[in-house]
Amino acid sequence: ELCGSNPLQSPNALAYFEQLKISPDAWQVCAEALMLNPQPEKTFIRNKAAQVFALLFATEYLTKWPKFFFDILSVVDLNPRGVDLYLRILMAIDSELVDRDVVHTSEEARRNTLIKDTMREQCIPNLVESWYQILQNYQYTNSEVTCQCLEVVGAYVSWIDLSLIANDRFINMLLGHMSIEVLREEACDCLFEVVNKGMDPVDKMKLVESLCQVLQSAGFFSIDQEEDVDFLARFSKLVNGMGQSLIVSWSKLIKNGDIKNAQEALQAIETKVALMLQLLIHEDDDISSNIIGFCYDYLHILKQLTVLSDQQKANVEAIMLAVMKKLTYDEEYNFENEGEDEAMFVEYRKQLKLLLDRLAQVSPELLLASVRRVFSSTLQNWQTTRFMEVEVAIRLLYMLAEALPVSHGAHFSGDVSKASALQDMMRTLVTSGVSSYQHTSVTLEFFETIVRYEKFFTVEPQHIPCVLMAFLDHRGLRHSSAKVRSRTAYLFSRFVKSLNKQMNPFIEDILNRIQDLLELSPPENGHQSLLSSDDQLFIYETAGVLIVNSEYPAERKQALMRNLLTPLMEKFKILLEKLMLAQDEERQTSLADCLNHAVGFARCSSREQSPKDWISLCLLHDQEFQLIIYKEAVFLIIALYVLGFFCKMGVIFLIQVCNNKRSCLHAGSNCSV
Repeated sequence: ELCGSNPLQSPNALAYFEQLKISPDAWQVCAEALMLNPQPEKTFIRNKAAQVFALLFATEYLTKWPKFFFDILSVVDLNPRGVDLYLRILMAIDSELVDRDVVHTSEEARRNTLIKDTMREQCIPNLVESWYQILQNYQYTNSEVTCQCLEVVGAYVSWIDLSLIANDRFINMLLGHMSIEVLREEACDCLFEVVNKGMDPVDKMKLVESLCQVLQSAGFFSIDQEEDVDFLARFSKLVNGMGQSLIVSWSKLIKNGDIKNAQEALQAIETKVALMLQLLIHEDDDISSNIIGFCYDYLHILKQLTVLSDQQKANVEAIMLAVMKKLTYDEEYNFENEGEDEAMFVEYRKQLKLLLDRLAQVSPELLLASVRRVFSSTLQNWQTTRFMEVEVAIRLLYMLAEALPVSHGAHFSGDVSKASALQDMMRTLVTSGVSSYQHTSVTLEFFETIVRYEKFFTVEPQHIPCVLMAFLDHRGLRHSSAKVRSRTAYLFSRFVKSLNKQMNPFIEDILNRIQDLLELSPPENGHQSLLSSDDQLFIYETAGVLIVNSEYPAERKQALMRNLLTPLMEKFKILLEKLMLAQDEERQTSLADCLNHAVGFARCSSREQSPKDWISLCLLHDQEFQLIIYKEAVFLIIALYVLGFFCKMGVIFLIQVCNNKRSCLHAGSNCSV
């Protein structure tokens, strides 16, 4: 009765429990309450009880309670509720002894090792026999208990004698569970743990082959007929484990010089490739993702072989085509509001990229030829092709840069055939008109690829004007998507800096076209700027790079810099006056923030300039420009003035100004100002 009381409702119950905690007979009361309740306890109660038993076991097993498991087994008597508690205790013990996520002291680690050694000597065979009996008794009548027992077997198999599980009696039962719908997922996981167990390479090869023969004869290799994707995800994991185990065996046999058995292992691996490909190409990404490890390791084997057979070459090409297909976005992908599903696909794409890189190591010529074929056929008809196919075609070209690495991005020199293929694809990219495709993923991939292969434009500079226009018009900095505009601002800055020597003919046109993007947008005008303040930093930096690195005479550079900074200074003065008159704290904060942006913009416009550049500009006999530089320098004094009125905003503002002005003040320390 007290056990069911709420201490908040019954003060006596709370006092009772406090007394119970210090009573030497408390464990008996609790045990009786746990065992004699006619209704099953809630799951969290059973889990907590199992944890208590596990801690008690870890403390007492080696000294006071060596018959722990035999006592537990005698009490539970293999009835469903007793078995449930028994299995939960076993999982809690495994977690306490084996789980690497649980931090143990060195003393606890030594204790755990001794406990496992003692269990292996004294009781593990008895436990295994109890598992077999549970599986046999409940496989058709209680799926929950059976699945729990399969989980226990899978957990313990990693540190007990494998022969106790990997025998005809046990394996046949597990394979039988593969045909029972409510059990087959857990049976898959249990078999995976068996396969994953370290053992002699020849024995492992025989075990895996025997499992595969039974599974294949039972029809499990016919993937097309299976509609249960949850089961296929578990099955894919099992196949991955079998494949990787065979590869480990092959590696060990090669290292040991056992060529005969190594050849048998390789043949066993090759017979699994068709199944691997079926799972890799499956439309469900979880199923595909679970087989990537086997695929990656198989390619690693092929990389080490001197000569590939025709079948192995065909396998490489099939993997390549599968990767290209699986890189493609789904129709449901939400580009404007990416959530958990989208994040998972991005991670999956990273796995596929690793496969593509490994494919390049096995056969770079084949990869280049395959990408070129897909890219060319897609770009020829991009106007009538679905966005995901256009995006992935450009993405493949982008990924080649890392799959076929070169020093300092020199993709268009050296190997003539490779350079020619990449140059041809880049020429197609910039002349096909695909930059006008009406989907953000295609647009972003276009600009990303342009910047990645920026050295193409030193080889064929005639394409620079059309690419610049793409950056500057509705396809880039004026795109309808804020995400595209933001990313383009950064990529445009990189593009200009990397090709600054080729920019001279276009500088004034660029500066004129970006003028409206440089406007400081005060908070009160209600106008939504195309670019955020962070994006504008990149544009100011780009403008400064264009001016300073131009081939113009000093006087022309001075005029351009004046045109760049004068509107900013004038806007700063107006906003500062408004700040000093503002009464509302929120408005004060927003105005101070806008002033901070102005300082940042001025700094970014000079980020690429050396002190020598600034001094040479300052020494020019142009009083108006010197005044601009002077105004920027006195930002620090203004900040101190503002600090006296608005302490919190002033401190933030002062820190920002100090950071932004340090390089400028240092650079101008010798100028006439």
